[in-house]
Amino acid sequence: MDQSESILRRPVWRFIDQSAYGPGFNPIHSFATDDALATAIGAGESPATVRAWVHHDTVVLGIQDTKLPYLKEGVRVLEDEGYKVIVRNSGGLAVMLDEGILNLSLIVPDTEKGIDIDRGYEAMYALICHMFPEVRIDAYEIIGSYCPGSYDLSIGGKKFAGISQRRLKKGVAVQIYLCVNGSGSERAADIRSFYEAAKQQADTKWVYPDIEPDVMASLAELTGEPLLVQDVIIRFLTSLKELGGPLEGGSMTAYEADVFDHYLQRVVERNDKALA
Repeated sequence: MDQSESILRRPVWRFIDQSAYGPGFNPIHSFATDDALATAIGAGESPATVRAWVHHDTVVLGIQDTKLPYLKEGVRVLEDEGYKVIVRNSGGLAVMLDEGILNLSLIVPDTEKGIDIDRGYEAMYALICHMFPEVRIDAYEIIGSYCPGSYDLSIGGKKFAGISQRRLKKGVAVQIYLCVNGSGSERAADIRSFYEAAKQQADTKWVYPDIEPDVMASLAELTGEPLLVQDVIIRFLTSLKELGGPLEGGSMTAYEADVFDHYLQRVVERNDKALA
């Protein structure tokens, strides 16, 4: 087992499933949840945890997006298309959440030596490759995708997933969004419309992506399989068990719930300020 996969090896993984909570599940809660879990796990209060989560018709902006010169116009374009718009508490750029997109968080304690950032990315990449042995999955930046990064996951040059990390209080949350089904290019076109309205022709301090919708697709489109979110969760749990160790179902503890309230207030305040 290489160093990245050693991150996956745990005495036990707790699995928190929030993938079927439905349209009423507030996406702001997910970002506060991962912060609360990372804090508890980093403090040794909770075991390593994997969380599955799905939200409906939401565009999540990064902090950088809030610096766009015509942000209100961009948000209005998305809201007119039926999307909720929120701001997450970390960097990166806009991503889409809907019922065909599965989000997975691997949350582990940062060891005394420290978990190198690339090792976190590589662990998630190894896990996704193990889940889909029938296809070749590459990890490199897909130019023209939304929220581009060096660990974009793609098949045949078309991106279906992106990986991010959140680190705080000796906890590490490695997060991935997987476009399971639906049209990757249609999602990308909606994000492109946001940037066109929010940036217009202005010069900006930050670099924003020039989105080419055709470079994005869903796993169902790329594999030709009629995949459902639940199918991918089963693959994920099977692979995590094979690479990482035993799994047990669970929910948030009282300690985590207390911490969650603190982080939720912070995320809500950030949204109120950024989208005022």
